Amino acid sequence: MWKAMKPIGLIAVGAVAGVMLSLNFSAQADRVSGVQLPLPIEDLRMFSEVFGKIKSDYVELIDDKKLIKEAINGMVSGLDPHSSFLDQEAFRELQVGTQGEFGGLGIEVGMEDGFVKVIAPIDDTPASRAGIKSGDFIIKLDDTAVRGMTLNDAVKRMRGKPKTPIVLTIMRKGTEQPLVFTLVRDVVKVKSVKSKTLEPGYAVIKITQFQEQTGESLAQALQQLFNDNPQGLQGLVLDLRNDPGGLLNSAVAVSAAFLPKDALVVYTDGRTEDAKMRLFATRENYLRGGPFRDDYLAKLPPAVKTVPVVVLVNQGTASASEIVAGALQDHKRATVMGTQTFGKGSVQSIVPLNNNSAIK
Repeated sequence: MWKAMKPIGLIAVGAVAGVMLSLNFSAQADRVSGVQLPLPIEDLRMFSEVFGKIKSDYVELIDDKKLIKEAINGMVSGLDPHSSFLDQEAFRELQVGTQGEFGGLGIEVGMEDGFVKVIAPIDDTPASRAGIKSGDFIIKLDDTAVRGMTLNDAVKRMRGKPKTPIVLTIMRKGTEQPLVFTLVRDVVKVKSVKSKTLEPGYAVIKITQFQEQTGESLAQALQQLFNDNPQGLQGLVLDLRNDPGGLLNSAVAVSAAFLPKDALVVYTDGRTEDAKMRLFATRENYLRGGPFRDDYLAKLPPAVKTVPVVVLVNQGTASASEIVAGALQDHKRATVMGTQTFGKGSVQSIVPLNNNSAIK
């Protein structure tokens, strides 16, 4: 089974330049914010000395809040390629993004070796239409080099008003010279589940992202496919290519649709007890809203549990989608086909802070 490094909450690899990071709040956030830990006094003295020298001697006047924010950015982003500090604006946009509509380019990104790496372009967005590919490295945004930027800074530059252009300079594996793309920002509306019958008895379901309603949308799609195929389904393709991830409970819901009840979907491990979690194919692990919420998976035809399934993956299959592919494969419920996936292998939490910012 897949192991994860952080407590449950959010699964995503970076900010989406466009931008969407699927979100789920950590239940431990309030407890964390109230914890008082011993501080390294000598290091704090050094920080204070550096802060004072910048304030007194730097060639330009620097706002105190900007210095503190950049210090926090450096502290969090230095942990690993996926952690970051979300200021109030970034946190607010992240919350909106999980609803499935946001403004920008429609591209999920992370940081690697100081550059912005494309995890996956989202289908039917400016990025996918322009030909941006998973694994591309963005080295310039308009005329500004990306190296040295934080992920949040790069994401902010890619956001903007609809119908405004931005030039992305890309390094792509197998090409000697940078590629230049001019994209026009747009309002990106992501329909997380799409389905169709290929021929009688055979169908495909495409999941583009794991959003709040993805589990319910999957159930509706499966029900419609069985209605359209009264003789039953003989085979189903679950297409997770270029699916950058999303909400963990939605990944559990999608897995639970095909797995036996109580089958282990994923477990997480970490330093604290809250980080050690085991999630199963049960309503308690995928439904939000308490015990009285309708269990949309309970109404599915029993044949959903036995129909042969093939899962399609590629380099843009990341995070939550990797959990689904791994769970179905581990339980021998599906055959996974395609190329090597992104390989994030961790679960992240969004921890809200007192001033409406957050750390991820």
